Formats: sequence, structure tokens, C-alpha cells
Amino acid sequence: MAGRTQDGFAGQRVLVVGAGFMGAGIAQVCAARGLRVSLGDVSQPALDRARAGIVASLQKLAGKGQLTESPQTVLDRIDFGLALSPAAEADWIIEAALENLELKLKLFAELDRLARPEAVLASNTSSIPITRLAAATAHPERVLGLHFFGPVPLMGLVEVVKGQNTDPEAFERSAEFIRFLGKTPVKVARDIPGFVMNRVFSAAFREAVDLVAEGVVSPEDLDAGMRLGYGWAAGPFEIADNAGLDTCALINRFLVSVGEKNLTPRSDLVERLVAQGRVGRKVGKGFYRYTPDGKRQPWRDEG
Repeated sequence: MAGRTQDGFAGQRVLVVGAGFMGAGIAQVCAARGLRVSLGDVSQPALDRARAGIVASLQKLAGKGQLTESPQTVLDRIDFGLALSPAAEADWIIEAALENLELKLKLFAELDRLARPEAVLASNTSSIPITRLAAATAHPERVLGLHFFGPVPLMGLVEVVKGQNTDPEAFERSAEFIRFLGKTPVKVARDIPGFVMNRVFSAAFREAVDLVAEGVVSPEDLDAGMRLGYGWAAGPFEIADNAGLDTCALINRFLVSVGEKNLTPRSDLVERLVAQGRVGRKVGKGFYRYTPDGKRQPWRDEG
């Protein structure tokens, strides 16, 4: 297994599976800490977008004096590829694929087959119990959750989730790994749908969505209220647009499927926005509109 002190993580290899917004961010953070990273995806366009996004993020951080190395030095530590074969050499394997149980189960079965016995196999899932994913493997004791928050290079929080069969030593070692990455681990000792932080957010988002759907308040006014009245760095609709409303919809569907309907909105507003292609910042429109340079603007229906 991986080293037991933070110094012991130096020189280790990481495989991140899934080159979306979260996977690219995880790969960037690991590379910035000096680790060799493989970022894998089934789509070459997704890998190309991830590379471009990482370059832009590194350049922005460098411009603010928040990188200790050049952007190119960090980028050179990341290999982009279509295969899962780097799992055979990885110390840490972090799955960051679409929030789809069937897809994740297939990935975990294959990654478990390819990985070395001492490798840790983690999921960035935000809602699916780790024990379900571990059931697809022959080594559930090495499976756990590492739920990063996005944008990963800017957010300091990671939930470390212990599955029913996770080895306690691997659980503690993973919390140390998160500290090595410069993040703060929130240790989740019981494996429940949505873990801790997403359950709290889901309860707030449920009420926020229903208030907007019922015409009580606008998304921008509610977001301002949460920022100014409760000290949130971003309001619930800003957070949802950043995460992707398609991801929010998948999480809601999963929570309903496991009997957690109380954490989802009564309204179908999120599903309707997804059907309209308004899935968030990544496409320039969600609860808000976004200018080409990323500036957030209130949504105004045309006509």
C-alpha cells in the first residue's frame, strides 16, 4: 500500500479515470504536488478538452503567483490516454466517471483486475455508496471514496468515505494522502447515499429549487441571500451550474432510487432545464447565462 507519512507519497503514481471537469481537476492537483499522473478517458475529444482546461487553469494560477513551478513543468507530469493499462503501475486509482452506477460497476471490476494488490481504488462519486462499488471487486478492502469538490484546484475539501469493508488502515492513509495534496479531509465513517456534505447541500438545494419553481424568488436573489446572509462563498444555483445540472439530475434520480426522495426537489425544474440543454456553466447556460469569457449573468427568457 501507499506510504504512511506525507513524505512517503512523493514519487507515487496516480491514475485518474474520467477526463471531465472533476477528473481533470484531480489530475492537475496531483501533478502540482509532484506526482506522476495518467488521465484516462474513452473519448479523445474529452482528453483534448481536459488538457486545454488544465493549461488554462495552470496559467491562471501562475499569474496569481500560486504555482511554485512553471505550468509546463506541471503539465509534463500528466499523460493523457484512452487505455486503462496505467492501472497496473498506479499507487492510487481515482475513478471520476459519469455519476452512473452501472458504468462505475464495470469500471471498478476492470480496474480491480488490472491494479496491483497494494493499490488503493477510490471513487469520486458524490452519491453512490462505496460498498455498492466495492461489491464489483475481488478486493473490497482497498475500495473507498475520495469525493473532491470542484473546481478541484480551488476547493480545499475532500470527503474520505469508508465502505463497509474498507480496511481502516487504507482509510486513514487516504486521509493522509488528501492532506499531502494540500486539501482538508472530512472523514465519513458510515457509508450512506450522498455521504455528508451532499446530503446537507441536497436539503438546501431541494428547498431553493422549489422556491424558484413556485415563483417565490429568483435564482440570483436566493444566491445573494445565501452568500450575504449565511456566508456561503457561492449560492446553491451557482454551485449547481458549476457542477452541471445533468449531474444534479443524475444524483437526484439515484437518491430517489434508494429511498432518499426527501433530499430531492418536489419540482421537476432541474429535469426540464436539462431537457432544454441548460446544463450549466460548461455549455454557457443553466440557471444563469454565461458570456464567452465565463462571466455569469441572470437568465432572461427571450420573447
